[in-house]
Amino acid sequence: MKTVNRREFLGSALVTGSALTSAALLPELVVAQQPMQLPEAPVTSSVSPEVGSHQTPVDFRYAPALRQTAFCFPDDHYKSLIHQNGDLAYGFDMEKDVSFFPLKFRFSMYGMQKATAIDQTLESPSIPIVLTTLEQGNATMKLTTFATNRPGEGRVDNVFMEILPKQNEAVSVSPLVQIRTIQKCELKTEGAHLIVSQINTGKVLFVGMVFQNPSEGTVRGTDFDVDTDQMQQLTLHRGIAAAGAPYRAFFRFPQEGQSHNLLIQGLDTPEQCLQEARNFWKSWSAFHDPVSWTIPDREGEFLAACARNILQAREVKNGKLTFQVGPTCYRGLWVVDGNFILEAARYLGYDKEAIEGLLTTWSKQLPSGQIVAEGGLEHYKDTAIAMFTLVRQCELSQDWSLLRQLEPNVASAIQFLDSLRARARQEGSALGKYGLLAKGFADGGFDGTRNEFTNTLWTMAGLKAIGEAGEQQKLPRVASATRLYRELYAAFNPAAAQEMRSYEGNFQYLPMLLKDDPAWSLPDPWDRPRPQCAQWALSHTIFPGLVFDSDHPVLQGHIKLMQAVKREGIPAETGWNGHEAVWAYNALFVAQVYLWLGMKQAARDTFIGFLNHASPQYCWREEQPLQEALVGTYIGEMPHNWASAECIRFLRHCFALEDGQNLRLLAGLTQAELDTGKPYVLQATPTRFGRLDLNFEPLDRRNGWRLSFRRSSGPDPVAVSVPSMLGNLSISQIEGVKVQRAGDIIKIEPSAREWTLTWKS
Repeated sequence: MKTVNRREFLGSALVTGSALTSAALLPELVVAQQPMQLPEAPVTSSVSPEVGSHQTPVDFRYAPALRQTAFCFPDDHYKSLIHQNGDLAYGFDMEKDVSFFPLKFRFSMYGMQKATAIDQTLESPSIPIVLTTLEQGNATMKLTTFATNRPGEGRVDNVFMEILPKQNEAVSVSPLVQIRTIQKCELKTEGAHLIVSQINTGKVLFVGMVFQNPSEGTVRGTDFDVDTDQMQQLTLHRGIAAAGAPYRAFFRFPQEGQSHNLLIQGLDTPEQCLQEARNFWKSWSAFHDPVSWTIPDREGEFLAACARNILQAREVKNGKLTFQVGPTCYRGLWVVDGNFILEAARYLGYDKEAIEGLLTTWSKQLPSGQIVAEGGLEHYKDTAIAMFTLVRQCELSQDWSLLRQLEPNVASAIQFLDSLRARARQEGSALGKYGLLAKGFADGGFDGTRNEFTNTLWTMAGLKAIGEAGEQQKLPRVASATRLYRELYAAFNPAAAQEMRSYEGNFQYLPMLLKDDPAWSLPDPWDRPRPQCAQWALSHTIFPGLVFDSDHPVLQGHIKLMQAVKREGIPAETGWNGHEAVWAYNALFVAQVYLWLGMKQAARDTFIGFLNHASPQYCWREEQPLQEALVGTYIGEMPHNWASAECIRFLRHCFALEDGQNLRLLAGLTQAELDTGKPYVLQATPTRFGRLDLNFEPLDRRNGWRLSFRRSSGPDPVAVSVPSMLGNLSISQIEGVKVQRAGDIIKIEPSAREWTLTWKS
């Protein structure tokens, strides 16, 4: 995969592997200002309570209409995808602008009416066996799609077709398998077995068998053209579909170039193939020892699905384990996405794999000291983010040997970042005059090399983290980052004061493009930057970067801006699609800022809005139109696993939030969790203070809740706190620890490693 930035996926590449492209090619199937004074240096965060609000159910109300789901195995090289209408798509090629998937398969029936996809579900959130239901005329077609990797056979995709009448009366049907490919295909038969291959290469595309209710007739293939794209059609035996006696067929799609002889052996036993796939996933766990979570209801379903999503996208490349963002256009390593994916992997217990992923990130370092992955050369912030990732992984492992091992690499990276200030001065840009980093690629909505703040913002967060780690571990070359961080912070404040803008006369905010960018003066207001565009890096700099105090004007402006642009429950128009669209998982960047600030109900509401933008298959597209939009489009990857990682991180932080050297427990707990009446358990969840066991359970008769806490070896926090009130419940019993009430929180003796608190009405 070439080194590219996200903007290169736009234009004709906006709908990545979606049913829009497929529907166009196979049309018979449808789917239902004033300067201000800023502080000179950051100080410790402060938080305040928030009044609660109503609870919105998670019902996928904002799911993208065009979606795709991965049904492959963990670490699988073959990233098998199914669209919401049951289409299979293969061979994604990001080098092409139009034909993303040169090979597609669609299942339907002959007839006057069109097939309509009415439902698609997973067998369970942790089992990616996909059940798709189509209706056409008087019949219903059900497709069960799954992957197998049988010994001696290898990777195969499978589709089990079952057709039933809508009413009691039997119907005659002629099922179709439509093949969109530029390669000419041919049909052969061996007894009851069908074999479809490419004529010029001999490659087997699939084998099939009708094994119930075929009438007299033949299997035939018909070739025809649709526009400029070759589509070929296989018509199966005409048959009778009756209640209690469905028409059944089974198709197998080789992923490793296997011969038809290998695949035919499984055609007679679809139930056995399906059960083997089911058994694999039933034995799979979202967690590795010693970590385990128990999260009830819908959020627990998302937790399991997100862990699966991340592992399905992961694979070994050039001998290196790579946590990838997704299966198509983001099938590679993005440093910023990877930072959060690796943290989520730790939270799931994938310690060894997270270290391998970290080393893969640092393998991208150039002799200049810069780290360059898929974000491109002008994504300067990646170098600082890699340092941030290194610190976080060392904290969570309680092992700083990797920092010592990579000390020369880190020192080189710090020098590279320092050199960007000199480059900015040489450019003679506004950034250079302010003393910030050189012009760069902002990402998240702004393309090209510009005078922008995102590179400086994330660099401050990375330098702050690595500098503190270097001081703690007595590594002078690493600790030198602190000097650069302080200088950048001192330069940033007056720059921000000059660059703040007014949002409709209501408040001041900091845009990510400087005022001298010509985009602000474009003749058509539609083309000008949106105030909320590319604010993602500022969210990260606030949390987990902890660069700004909660009273900082830039932070306050950011919060007000994110609340002002809320639509469909989340901030809207924050990314590449600047009009009538949402970047769904950007919402959780903001939600975790809310959580850190103590705005737990706003955090919870934003989280629910994010969940409601998932598909019913528990995954997200990067950007999608608002439900009522008439101008929006789809952008980027699906499944997008930065979204999966943010879901995991948010859930963990609701129960254990590390705020610098403070540990805040139950910081995101709202009435919604209490209303479940079910226990929440996190075992051996890693923190910079050691692993935690948290058991939060309702009392008998649901008249209160109890939190049991245990912490393993690790440095003591400066402070440990819990809310003094949970809904209308207050602290009633304290066991094994000294506590002190401080307003709305209970301060707990930081050195205590095991205790129990009880809240009652």
